[in-house]
Amino acid sequence: MTNITLAEDVLKNRKIKIGVLLLLDFSLIIFSYFLSYIFRFYLEDMSFLEVMTYFKGNFSKIILAAAIYIIALAICKQYNSIWSLAGVSELSKGIIAITTAYLINIIASLVLTNRIPMMVTTLSAIFIMAFCNGLRLGWRILRRAVIFGTAIKNKDFKKVLVIGAGTAGALVVRELDRRLELEKKVVGLIDDDKQKLGTYIDGVRVLGNRHDMKQIVKEKDVEEIIIAIANLEKKILKELINECKDLKVKVKIMPGLNEIIDGKFSVESIRDVDVNDLLGREAVKLDYSGIADYLQEKIVLVTGGGGSIGSELCRQIVRFNPKQLIIFDIYENNAYEIQMELKRNYPELNLVTLIGSVRDKVRLEHVFNKYRPNVVFHAAAHKHVPLMEDSPCEAIKNNVMGTLNVAEVASKYKVERFVLISTDKAVNPTNVMGASKRLCEMIIQAINKESNTDFVAVRFGNVLGSNGSVVPLFKKQIAKGGPVTLTHKEITRFFMTIPEAAQLVLQAGVYAKGGEIFVLDMGEPVKIYDLAENLIKLSGFEPNKDIKIEVTGLRPGEKLYEELLMDEEGLKNTAHEKIFIGKPGTFDLGKLKQSISKLMNISTDDDMGQLRNTLKHIVPTYKESAENKEVLNDISKEEIAATTVLIE
Repeated sequence: MTNITLAEDVLKNRKIKIGVLLLLDFSLIIFSYFLSYIFRFYLEDMSFLEVMTYFKGNFSKIILAAAIYIIALAICKQYNSIWSLAGVSELSKGIIAITTAYLINIIASLVLTNRIPMMVTTLSAIFIMAFCNGLRLGWRILRRAVIFGTAIKNKDFKKVLVIGAGTAGALVVRELDRRLELEKKVVGLIDDDKQKLGTYIDGVRVLGNRHDMKQIVKEKDVEEIIIAIANLEKKILKELINECKDLKVKVKIMPGLNEIIDGKFSVESIRDVDVNDLLGREAVKLDYSGIADYLQEKIVLVTGGGGSIGSELCRQIVRFNPKQLIIFDIYENNAYEIQMELKRNYPELNLVTLIGSVRDKVRLEHVFNKYRPNVVFHAAAHKHVPLMEDSPCEAIKNNVMGTLNVAEVASKYKVERFVLISTDKAVNPTNVMGASKRLCEMIIQAINKESNTDFVAVRFGNVLGSNGSVVPLFKKQIAKGGPVTLTHKEITRFFMTIPEAAQLVLQAGVYAKGGEIFVLDMGEPVKIYDLAENLIKLSGFEPNKDIKIEVTGLRPGEKLYEELLMDEEGLKNTAHEKIFIGKPGTFDLGKLKQSISKLMNISTDDDMGQLRNTLKHIVPTYKESAENKEVLNDISKEEIAATTVLIE
């Protein structure tokens, strides 16, 4: 342990730190007056003994003057500053404090008898300015020198290249320069602005543009790249990430400009590249007035309100000032978490959190009768594909019967608008979960014809960061050194962020007239193998060399490719570029209910084979793939649950 480190440990106690600083300041002020007497009188042939006598004769007045300086420094918060971070702001405050105290002492010298000589007062102020401010800045300089010297000696500093030589890049350079304990050193910047080439930011040179990255990384032995460009377009960010991913260095991104303006920026805010960055999806443009028209001052109920999609819907809904928000969920922990979050962030919100199951129609009747919701978002469902293959009866009970229960009760109590959260797995389903969700869509379209409620469904693909998402598993596997596991080399999925999905669901509600299946634009499909490779590369490793990728084989009910629109469905545009309408289907509610009743009877008997066969008759597009029947038995339950990229 160095002496600097030992001193820091002692000074961690705030009272000790203030006491030490007060003592040092007081000593330096007295010493400054002593020096001033020496300079003023000793140099004019006064003997040292005579100077000391003169100094002692005015010592009480010097003590008073010192007290004035101490009070001024305290008022300017010089005893609350962190020495290690002392900079321009602290220096400015110190100058103001000492100048103010000097002026007060000058005025005191004019009114007091047997006063301290004016020249001594002025000279002492100059010395105090130098000594007291120098003490604070000197500590920082000494600390940095010791830490930096130790790090260089031990060669512990990680070499960092910053992309962006603007305001954001400068903040990163200064923050890393200040936080030496992180043991990171910026060795250069790159920027596409030709005017910045060769210029310096805090001693760090702009070495070139993005096309020079490969050469700069090699020459400077760069270990980490930080993208630091405020308000960077998603498309440009995606391009930058693609250029970085083959450089075998870790890539990070700093927060947006709004966080910088709010004063929230710190090194800890710099994050790893995530899948959303790789996708390059732009922020959703919303018709706020249209959404407000059907949500503002309305009673809104969200089933499955504690889940990934349900909870985000709640977060988005509260922005439109509903009269009341009702969270309905069977899982109490999930419901409690979103309840606490909303209460904390929106203390004035009229929030009701209820525990219950969509299977329980009596419970639903009680809730709808008591609260009379105007708008219902139905997000409650079982969504894990492999788990529903093992327990198909539960998919029917919860997804199908649950949806029928909520829809019928909503219609009975004259809900204005009902929005079902569906999935791309409902399109030409190859698994029970997908088939059950397709049957849910059919229920919605059938009941819409017989109800005054506008029933619609919103269909979208996989949601990033949701329960069961593949991405957290990949990151965990990379952190452990691999291997990264996926089920098939050719498997592809559509991706969307949770906030984006929730926002588009609300927007789709604007266009609801009844019976529609809204299809969200998911962008281009992503090959999961490529996703795994990119995450490995952006973590600074080489795929199948540093981190292996293992293909485990398709799981029960798993598709290679997901679809968003069935062949028989047409596709119409809406006013929103990311929302489309599929052609409404024609279904008879009475016949559907008979089929569902048959399914429920089979579910009670737990005859999985008969259930699947019956489900195929009800949902003609449901076909089991031969590939899906080849299941590897050595996949862990964790991988079965987590490597499937799912809705919610």
